[in-house]
Amino acid sequence: MKTVEIVEVAPRDGFQSVKPFIATETKIALIEELTACGFSRIEIGSFISPKAIPQMSDTPDILQRVKLPKGLRVMALVPNAKGLQLARNAGVKEVAWVVSVTESHNRANVNRSTEESFTNFKAAWTELGPEKPRLRFGLSTCFDCPWEGRVPEDKVIRAVERVIDMAPDVEIGICDTTGRAAPDHVADLFGRILPRYASDRITFAYHGHDTYGLGVANAIEAYRQGVRVFDGAAGGLGGCPFAPGAAGNTASEDLAFAFEHMGVKTGIDFGRLLAAADHVAAVEPCQAGGKLRSVPRKRALSGFGHASHGLSA
Repeated sequence: MKTVEIVEVAPRDGFQSVKPFIATETKIALIEELTACGFSRIEIGSFISPKAIPQMSDTPDILQRVKLPKGLRVMALVPNAKGLQLARNAGVKEVAWVVSVTESHNRANVNRSTEESFTNFKAAWTELGPEKPRLRFGLSTCFDCPWEGRVPEDKVIRAVERVIDMAPDVEIGICDTTGRAAPDHVADLFGRILPRYASDRITFAYHGHDTYGLGVANAIEAYRQGVRVFDGAAGGLGGCPFAPGAAGNTASEDLAFAFEHMGVKTGIDFGRLLAAADHVAAVEPCQAGGKLRSVPRKRALSGFGHASHGLSA
């Protein structure tokens, strides 16, 4: 049976761009609603300086109070060695570390060069010793940079090789940070990377944005090239604060519908997800996106993959 994993990232990548502080109780309620939809993994928050992103300051509190399904994989973003240690102290067993492929975006994002970021990661990761959490290493601006334009594929490949050299057991996230990738570009890049580097120890995920309405099409092309892990944010919420003009993440409900419609199983309860996506989008409606929420609910459910949900079109 063909399957994919959709990683729900709204609680971190979606919420972090919302300026008014979202009450912790609201975040907890939305996270619990999302995790009841059948996701196997969720990005729950980040351990980053509250001065940099105040919205993420309550991540430790959320982790202590939220009620999550048994077996759910919980991932948190860490930007540096201090964040990594805080995440481990909080009991997080899966972390995401991000470095931009392009110098300009990396300096805007974390105020240091890409070389410094890779060096800092290597030191922090080595210091952990043999007992390490699961690692998602996200490579931002793999396709386009707000300041440098289209990113050469060879530059991305060199970054992939650098990650593998430092962490041979890793999931590498190939990120379309600005949403400017096109399906042919996605095909070319993954077509070069996966045959050469993918293995049981080195896997790849695709993280897309929907700025130009190509989020789902790009994810489908990544799937055709062999990718089986995709990030999505319910309600299409998100957008990189340091990528001017970038719209939100590709909506989880749009990804779920597309894959199930193709006969590819996601394990997600689509009806529940649509309801949860409405609630997530209501946090900041002007930043929300996606297509499926605008389709009459009865029709959306009746067209979900091979299952009719007992409804007629």
